[in-house]
Amino acid sequence: MKSTLLASLFALSSFQLLAQSNVKSNSKRYFGLHFDFHAVATDSLIGRNLSEKSLDSLLTAVKPDFIQIDCKGHPGVSSYPSKVANATVAPHIVNDPLAFYRSVTRKHSVDLYLHYSGVYDDAILAKHPNWAVQKADGSINASKTSVHGPYVDSLLIPQLNELADYGADGVWVDGECWATVLDYSPTALAKFRAETGIQTVPRSEKDAGFGAFKAFARRSFIQYMGHYVDAVHRHRPAFRIASNWAYSSMMPEPINTNVDFLSGDLTPSNSVNSAALEGRIMAAQGQLYRKPWDLMSWSFWYEFSPVHRQGDQKSAVHLMQEAAEIISLGGGFQAYYQQSHDASIGLRELPVMAGLSRFVRDRQPFCEGSVPVPQIAVLYANSTVSAFNQSLFGNGQTQRIGGVLTALLDAQLPVEVLSEQHLRGRLNQYPVIVVSQQDSLDPAFRQELLDYAKQGGHLLLVGAQTTRSFAHELGVAPAEKLATGPKWVLHNGASVVLTGPFQPVRITGKDTKPVDQFLKSEADGPAPGVISTETSVGQGRLTAVYADLSLDYQKHQSAKLRDFIAFLTRSLLPKPVVEVSGSHLVHVVLNRQQNRLAVNLINTGGRHADSQVFTYDDVPALTNLTVRLRTDKKPKRIVQQPENRNLPIRYANGIATVTVPQLALHSVLVVE
Repeated sequence: MKSTLLASLFALSSFQLLAQSNVKSNSKRYFGLHFDFHAVATDSLIGRNLSEKSLDSLLTAVKPDFIQIDCKGHPGVSSYPSKVANATVAPHIVNDPLAFYRSVTRKHSVDLYLHYSGVYDDAILAKHPNWAVQKADGSINASKTSVHGPYVDSLLIPQLNELADYGADGVWVDGECWATVLDYSPTALAKFRAETGIQTVPRSEKDAGFGAFKAFARRSFIQYMGHYVDAVHRHRPAFRIASNWAYSSMMPEPINTNVDFLSGDLTPSNSVNSAALEGRIMAAQGQLYRKPWDLMSWSFWYEFSPVHRQGDQKSAVHLMQEAAEIISLGGGFQAYYQQSHDASIGLRELPVMAGLSRFVRDRQPFCEGSVPVPQIAVLYANSTVSAFNQSLFGNGQTQRIGGVLTALLDAQLPVEVLSEQHLRGRLNQYPVIVVSQQDSLDPAFRQELLDYAKQGGHLLLVGAQTTRSFAHELGVAPAEKLATGPKWVLHNGASVVLTGPFQPVRITGKDTKPVDQFLKSEADGPAPGVISTETSVGQGRLTAVYADLSLDYQKHQSAKLRDFIAFLTRSLLPKPVVEVSGSHLVHVVLNRQQNRLAVNLINTGGRHADSQVFTYDDVPALTNLTVRLRTDKKPKRIVQQPENRNLPIRYANGIATVTVPQLALHSVLVVE
């Protein structure tokens, strides 16, 4: 597996090159602001305080590509004077907010998008309870509409058509895949029986056919989404539609509907690491299917459980870090600020908005349209997500990879997160593929992974169940029962504590060698057992860790565990295109952008991973970072952007080395 710069750049696949040629498609959704207030039936002063002067001030200072405003939230109350027959409209709308915002945004050449709650609608189900999802016990879900019922044709499509007729540029449909639940309504059950031939409907996970019922429900949501997208496009072809979190970590399957762009809103806390994960999944989908994508940061801290609780507004620095993780991956960025219940937008946070805008705009010329240079891929398998998700669509299975991804990023390694459709036919472009706790692999894809290794690829297999499923190829005999932790591992002269679970194994293969060893305790000597192995297979190698690691790093972010994971990965990547040293607070994104190499460096200092910290406003600059690039010849120049700092190059033995004197939050080293 070649890993020189030239080989890696030539390895860019056809779908990456197509994505790069389509960079302008995201230009009007590169930076924006989202506002909503989820109108309720008691909102009686909507439109009273709308001020053109105030909105002029905001749009002039921030200069967004677009804004998104409220039109119908989860309560199902329309915050504009809808004429659709089944609409529930807020009482006494003083001034039409949609007409106002369309008029002023058009004057500023700013696109207008609307926040509309889809599946999730309380008000329509109060009017038409027979449009609701029916639970397994026969009762009605008072918030979730049935994707098999009249709702989509009798309210959703007519209202989206109405919004398009206002002259809005598009809609961000919320409360969609993540709000969709199993439906036992008569219509749904009749369709299920007809599609599958299963006559006895499963009511719980213990019942036969429950997996088929969940798969049917997922297909039904996608059909519902495709139906309304196509219907509205027939009415207004230029009206752009996204369904919040469709084709993301919650639904990482191939895109087979005509959504115009991909989008989602990040968790309000730990959003820097969340952006790094979710952005990589979105980027892969956007590149393969040529869809623009963006992610939204909440501008304030919020906690959903055990009770809903709101904290402080985030500082500009805090939001800039989140934005950096997203735009470095080639995506667009938007920030969510709350809209008043009279539909007006306050200016209290205007200085933060304006500073955030300048930060994103300064980096746009060096980030927009980027595609990654293949180095390390972390597998996020559709088959595992669908097999283990308790909900129909959700990101609970990201915990299988999230900690390992963060550890690799904290070790300054450039990483992508890819599903089966992104890897099929191009596995050999990646020197290393990490399979962390992907415990339900499609047999054909599993064989593709093994063939990749035999042809010279390197697989890092992590997790008790994952390694058990590859025991034969790894040359080990697994014990029947898993072991529990904590257990201590001796690595590089220091102890690393792991909580497991663990897969006890005995080495049986002649090509399998142990790596590191267990300790009896932190203070005692070696203990029997195998924590990790290396196995030669064909021209490649399988490295295995017989323990779950992801949650350990996600919870504790131990420097020792980071180094353990990084050591195993680096041993499979002896000639990386880029190496960065000087701080473990740097995330590295290696891109091709406008026919040039672009190395993104992100300062991830600050307490963003602490769920109890509302915000912070000081991230100390990092100094004297060393960046080494493997190149076939000495670059003409390497410029740190947007600082426009020309970095002196030292070149020897095919390696160009520069020193970055200071990294504030996010810089891009442009190699020419």
